[in-house]
Order: sequence, then C-alpha cells, then structure tokens
Amino acid sequence: MLLLGLDIGTSSIKASVVDAATQQQLASAQYPETESGIISLQPGWAEQSPGMWWEHVQLAILKLHAQRKYDPKDISAIGIAYQMHGLVCVDKQQQALRDSIIWCDSRAVELGNQAFETIGKEHALLHLLNSPGNFTASKLAWVKQNEPALYDKIDKIMLPGDFIAMKLTGNVSTSISALSEGVFWDFQEHELSKDVFGYYGLDPQFIPPVKDVFTVHGLVSKTVAESLSLTAGIPVTYKAGDQPNNALSLNVLNPGEVAATAGTSGVIYAVSDQLTYDNESRVNSFAHVNHTDKQKRLGVLLNINGTGILNRWIRNITGDKLNYREMNEAAAGVAPGSEGVYILPFGNGAERMLNNRTIEAHIHSLNFNIHAAPHLYRAAQEGIAFAFRYGLDIMRSNGINPSVIRASKTNMFLSEVFTEAFVNATGLTVELYQGDGSTGAAIGAGLGAGIYKTAEDAFRHFKPLYKAEPSAKLTAAYDELYSGWKNVLLNQLNQ
Repeated sequence: MLLLGLDIGTSSIKASVVDAATQQQLASAQYPETESGIISLQPGWAEQSPGMWWEHVQLAILKLHAQRKYDPKDISAIGIAYQMHGLVCVDKQQQALRDSIIWCDSRAVELGNQAFETIGKEHALLHLLNSPGNFTASKLAWVKQNEPALYDKIDKIMLPGDFIAMKLTGNVSTSISALSEGVFWDFQEHELSKDVFGYYGLDPQFIPPVKDVFTVHGLVSKTVAESLSLTAGIPVTYKAGDQPNNALSLNVLNPGEVAATAGTSGVIYAVSDQLTYDNESRVNSFAHVNHTDKQKRLGVLLNINGTGILNRWIRNITGDKLNYREMNEAAAGVAPGSEGVYILPFGNGAERMLNNRTIEAHIHSLNFNIHAAPHLYRAAQEGIAFAFRYGLDIMRSNGINPSVIRASKTNMFLSEVFTEAFVNATGLTVELYQGDGSTGAAIGAGLGAGIYKTAEDAFRHFKPLYKAEPSAKLTAAYDELYSGWKNVLLNQLNQ
C-alpha cells in the first residue's frame, strides 16, 4: 500500500511516494527544477498563479511515475502540504478569479493593523491569538476594498492546498487549522470569528465546509485519475499548511516538542497545550494538525520571510555559476564572522517578528579590497542564523524554551556552515532527519485514511540521521558575532 504526498511550495512542487508499511520514501520528484518566480506588481506585493501550481503538481506526479520505482495503481491515499496564508478566490465554476496573494505579500498590513486597533488588541489576542496583520482575512478585505467587481464574483475562498485538493477531486473543504492560519477562527467561541467577519464585512458563505485535518476531503475524479495514471476514487485524506506539516513530518505533535525549517522562509514551530500569544503578535499561534476544542494543540510559530530566498539572491547576484553545494563549500573556506560583513536577511516583505515592518535587506561593512563572493555566501547564512536567534529570544520571552529542535536535512540545513551557525548562535542541539514536506504529507495521508491508527504507529521507524550540537568555544564566538549583527539590526529599526 502506497501513499502520495504533495508539497505546494513557493519555489517548486515536491512529490513523494511512501511505502505505508515501512514509512520509507520510494521515490521523490520536484517540478520545476529551477525556482518558480513570484509576481510583484508593486513593492511589497507577492502573487503566484494557482493555475501554475496545478500544472506543476501534474508534472511533478508524472515525473515521479516516470522513475518506475512503484506501480501508480498501488497509491491508496493522497496528502497535501502547502505554503501558508495564501488567498485563492474561485467562482461558482471553481475557476480562480485572480492570482493568489501569497504569504509574503505585505499590501494588507495597514488594514490588519487598523482591524487590530478597532477590534481591540486584548480582545483580538484573546480570541484570535494573533493580530489580523497581513494574514488571509486581511488579504480578502483588501480584495473587497480594491477589487469590488472581482469580490462580487467570489463563491469560495481557500488556501493553496485547498485549491489543489479541489482540482484533484472537485470538492472544496477547509479545517480549523487552516482557518486559524488565515485568522478567521475564534478560539474562545470555537467558531468563525464574528469580530473579523463583522469588522471587514466579509461573507461567511465564502468559507468552505469545515472538516478535520485527517479525514476524506474528496475523491480523485475519473478525468484527473486518467490523466495522472492514478486510480479514480482514491481519497485526499490530509491537508495542512507547510509548517504544521513539517512539524508532523518530524513527529512534533506534543507540548514541548519543537520543529524548524529553513526553506524560502525560515520557521521555528513549537507545540503548546495553552492558548498562548505574544502581546505584540511578533510570533503567531495557530491550531496544530491535531488540535481539538477538548485537546488543545497550538503551533507557536516564528517566521522569517527572508531565508533561502536570500541564499538564492546572493547566488544569482554574484554572477557565479556555482550550485548550492559548491557555494556551501566556498563559504566554509571563510572564517566565522565573514571578516566583518553582516547581512540582514529581511528583503522579502514585512517581517512579523519586526512588528510587521518592511526594513529590506542590508549588507553592512562591505570592503572591496577584502571581501569576495565566498564572504557573501557565508555572511548570508550567518545572517539567517542570527535572525533565527533574534526570533527565538522573542519566543523565550513568551515561555517557549526548547533544548532540542528537530529539522529535516534539506534546504539550508544541507549546509554545514548554516547548521554550525544555527546551533551555536541559538545554543540549541538540532536533530536532523531524512525526509521533506512531501514525505510528511504522505504520512499525514496514511493517518487520515486510517492506515495508521496512531501517530506512534506512523512513526515507529523514525530515527535521526545525526545530531548537530553547539560547542562552548563556538557558542562564545557566535554570541559575540550575534551581538554585532543585532546592533546593525537595531540601528536600522531605529531609523
């Protein structure tokens, strides 16, 4: 029995097939090989085409089949992970009405700030656990205000993974976890937020039927099955945002457990059994995949927009033809501290941990006679690690005090330079595991289909590849480097 997992990322679609009995990945594929672009019609805007996601999903699945490592007819359930907070609007014919306003788009920040003030900060935090900020509800309010003719055509709104599930099955659904990440959900009343819908004047009928994360969200249609060599009627049994899914894929489900990821964006995700929130909404709390009204499981999420996207930008801007492995090797040839270069990685929209400010990225103390491309490679990776440290200190001030973090050995964690900087800047051990978001989505599909009766059953073969641990000598060195980096950041914030 096989499970298909899809990860609808910003840069690409990843697909994996997992053997349900062994939890081993049999095959994986990515489409496209080079990163997908982000449409930015104005500064601070970020959009992608839902149609592009669907096209790339199909091509990724066919690319996966082409490896001939399994029989596609043995796939019995599908799980979907997706980039969080994106807004997809469809009409009654299930056609997307516009490009999706995605997670790093900043156009709705002021709308969200006004909503936060008017609803009342204490009330909003108590009920929503977050400021409306520039989350999905505020993006929908922006469409209502700025594109009223399009708004009037909306039948349903959804997140990116809901759209892909709809294309596979023809059915539309959502979950409490998804609604909470859009800041549509009232945790005290356990219902759609009357405050958010009332303040923005949004139509609750736009929200699809609410289902559990782990359940049947629809059956693959005959037409889609034929085009993708799948069996008609197999169920989509799991949908979750990429960060809750990353936590699931790392068996981070219980209070005190913590996951991290460093892809296009960077995240630390800690599970809590309390309805906790940051007074300034710099870190955010959403319903985890296993949250219920009776058993609270919240994901406390620190997000950094500018992570892998900075690494990609540095690669492109230097004009080098190196791949990421070669870049990492070049960075390793430079001593910690990059001979005085500091990089602030905040060039991908408003940063929530900086109070939704857009301060842009900065390269500090560049010397034309000393520094070359490898210095920039290392400074970029160190700057990302220092941004994690800055955010982690905010989480610590809110009572989140991890000692061990679990992460997949993918993206930035493939770099020894970044991993060294991360563990020594934060002072935390990182356990690195095999797998990625698409593998986690496949495991989620197995749970949703009832193939696994419990999480313990789903993760019985789960073991780390190795642990990266801080050293006293390097921690002291990185503490000093972090102090210098933080001064650069504070100077910028004070301007």
